[in-house]
Amino acid sequence: MTMASSALLCNNVCTRFWVSSLSQTRYQMQLHQRRRPSVNFHTQHNASLRFAPLVCRASPREEKEVVVEGDDGMRRLLQILLWGAEGIYIFWLFLLPYAPGDPVWAISSYTINSLIGLSLNFFFILPLMNSVGIHLIESPVLHPMSEGLFNFVIGWTFMFAPLLFTDYKRDRYKGSLDVLWGFQMFLTNTFLIPYMAIRLNDEDAEYIPRKPSQLGSVMIHGAPIVGLIGGAICLISALWAFFGRQDSNFGSIADRLEFLVSYLGSERLAYAFIWDICLYIIFQPWLIGDNLQNVQKSKVSFVRYLRFVPVIGLIAYLLFLNLDEEP
Repeated sequence: MTMASSALLCNNVCTRFWVSSLSQTRYQMQLHQRRRPSVNFHTQHNASLRFAPLVCRASPREEKEVVVEGDDGMRRLLQILLWGAEGIYIFWLFLLPYAPGDPVWAISSYTINSLIGLSLNFFFILPLMNSVGIHLIESPVLHPMSEGLFNFVIGWTFMFAPLLFTDYKRDRYKGSLDVLWGFQMFLTNTFLIPYMAIRLNDEDAEYIPRKPSQLGSVMIHGAPIVGLIGGAICLISALWAFFGRQDSNFGSIADRLEFLVSYLGSERLAYAFIWDICLYIIFQPWLIGDNLQNVQKSKVSFVRYLRFVPVIGLIAYLLFLNLDEEP
């Protein structure tokens, strides 16, 4: 098979060399015939041709690289599980009355006020501004454990942006990643679960890859900064939950842990955050593991093992993202 292919690929250089060798051999045979008439021309001609070197300068044909993604049956099973998880997530956390707290259609004014207050204290900007004497807007005073839990999940979600924009399967999602991540910041896994299922679709060979949007380009090239900011927010959230608002009499660490247990068992928002954390623990190593080729070569082994550590693994991916090559 290889010899036949090489023969077909030989270029004109190889052909000219063979013709030149044949002509030279015939000329030598004519001289031998004049000197030794008894020698049969055809015999000598065939013998010379037998030992004439033929050199093919053609290069072997390059084979197209084919990426095999694994068993199709397993991919289909994962997609079914993910879409099933999406249905359970929406019905259990938003619609059904059986989980702790109120469903969306019966949400209480207390929960609405808590959502507004937590949103105003996004990334602790207002509390920190008030603490240094800047009082353009007063920060709502909420329990630091609820503020810490909220900002921890949002800080982790914030770091998913560069990971999504560098995912090598992102083009299988035909919608806008900007919009997807924007909604993820508010509704977390409500939109991330469908993306995880869609990225398992078969690759469209005729689809032209899109260039990153302006937001995507900023998130990719600013990935180390995003990682540092998101990591800092997660760390501050944990510290704030246990030590924040000491002047507001929220009790000791034991008192705050007691509040956390009560909070998770009575508020749908807090209960949903636990689901989000559990799903992020699954999706973070999954996405990073599929995109280790985007990491600096000297750091691949480090990130490969660290990706299983919640939050820390994502920070490592963003810090060691190879920015010299466009993902």
